[in-house]
Amino acid sequence: MKLKCGLIGEKLGHSFSPQIHKKLADYDYDLFEMTECEVGPFLEKGDFHAINVTIPYKKTVMPYLAEISDEAKRIGAVNTITHLPGGGLKGDNTDYYGFSYTVKKSGIDMRGKKVLILGSGGASMTARTVAADLGASEVVIISRSGENNYDNLHLHTDCGVLINTTPVGMYPNTGVSPVDLRKFPNLSGVLDMIYNPAKTQLLLDAESLGVPFSNGLPMLVAQAKAASEHFTGNAIEDSIIDRITEEIRRDTMNIILVGMPGVGKTTIGKYIASALGREFVDTDDVITERAGRSIPEIFAAEGEVAFRRLESEVVADITKKSGLVIATGGGAPTIEANVNPIRQNSVVFFLKRDISSLAKDGRPISQSRDLTELYAERLPKYRAASDHEIDCGDNVERNCAKILELLGL
Repeated sequence: MKLKCGLIGEKLGHSFSPQIHKKLADYDYDLFEMTECEVGPFLEKGDFHAINVTIPYKKTVMPYLAEISDEAKRIGAVNTITHLPGGGLKGDNTDYYGFSYTVKKSGIDMRGKKVLILGSGGASMTARTVAADLGASEVVIISRSGENNYDNLHLHTDCGVLINTTPVGMYPNTGVSPVDLRKFPNLSGVLDMIYNPAKTQLLLDAESLGVPFSNGLPMLVAQAKAASEHFTGNAIEDSIIDRITEEIRRDTMNIILVGMPGVGKTTIGKYIASALGREFVDTDDVITERAGRSIPEIFAAEGEVAFRRLESEVVADITKKSGLVIATGGGAPTIEANVNPIRQNSVVFFLKRDISSLAKDGRPISQSRDLTELYAERLPKYRAASDHEIDCGDNVERNCAKILELLGL
C-alpha cells in the first residue's frame, strides 16, 4: 500500500508540492486546504502517514504533537509531521535545510550584514535562525505591529540583505510588493520565499536595481527532499535538488512570444504548444472574446486608449498563470504597465523578420503607421521585455526548433 502523504495549509492552489514529491518517491501526495479551526481535528484523526505544513499553520500544529525535534524547537515552527512508532505525532522542520540550501546556492553572503526579514510567522523563524547561523551581524523581523513594523522601516534602510517570508505578491495576487526596494540603498541580496510567480514584484524590482536575488523554488524542492526522507526513511542524494528545481521551473514557466503584428506569433505559438502538450493563449483572442467584438471594431468605437486598457487587464490575468504558451499583441510589451506581468513567470522570445513580409490585415495600427518607423520605435521595448531574440524565416518548424533549443527541450 502506498504511503498517504500531503500538505495542509490555508490556500494551496499555487502549490507545486505534488509535482515535486512525485519526482522524489512513490507515494500519494494530496493537498488539504483548511481553516485554522480544522487543523486540530485533522491531526487528531491522523488519517495520513506523513504530512507537510505550510503557512499559516507552522506554529498552529505544535500543540498537537507528542514530540518535536530539536531543530523545530530551536526555530519555533514545524513543517513536517510523521507518526511515532508508539503512537502520537512527531514534528520536524526541513525548512531550515531548504532555506540554507537556497542562500548558499544564490551566492548571497549574510556574514557581517544586517538582515531584514519581512513577516513574523513560522517561515520567518526559519529565516531568522538561518541568517544568524550564517553570520548575520543583526537580524530584524518586521511585523504588522510591534517594535519593528512597516511604519518605521526607515530605521532599517541600512540593511544588507532583505528576506520576504510573507505571502505578499504570491499567486494569484501578483504585481504587488511588501516594500519599496529603492529605499534600501545598501542591499546586496534579496530572497523571497514565494515561488509562484517565479519573479514576484519584489524580485522584479531587485532585478531592475541590479541586486542579486532568488525566489523560493530551490527552498521548496530542498525542504521537500528532506521531508521525503522523513516520510520514507530512505536517504536521497542532494544532487536531485538542482535537477528537480530545473524541471519544475521549465515545466511551469510560461513561454511568451512578442514582436510586430504579423510576425507569426500565433502560428509559432500554436506549433510550440502542440509540441509540448501545453495550452496556447492569444491575448488578442481573449480581448475579442471579452469585448464581444473584433479589435478593429474596438479601435473604431472606443479608440486605442480603451483597447490598451483592456489589453493590460488581459495580459495581467493571463501571464500570472503557469505553463502556458502565450502570443501577445504587437503593442503589448511596449506599454510599461505590461512589462513586469509579462516577465514575472515567463521566458520571453522576441520574434523578428523582414518588415516587408509582415501582414497588415485586421491590424489597425499597422494599417495607419509606417511599419519601418513603428518598428524602430518599438524595437528597444521588445528587447527590454525579452530574454531571447529569434530571427524568423518562412519555415515555421525551423523557427520553433530554435525556440525549443533555447528552452533546452
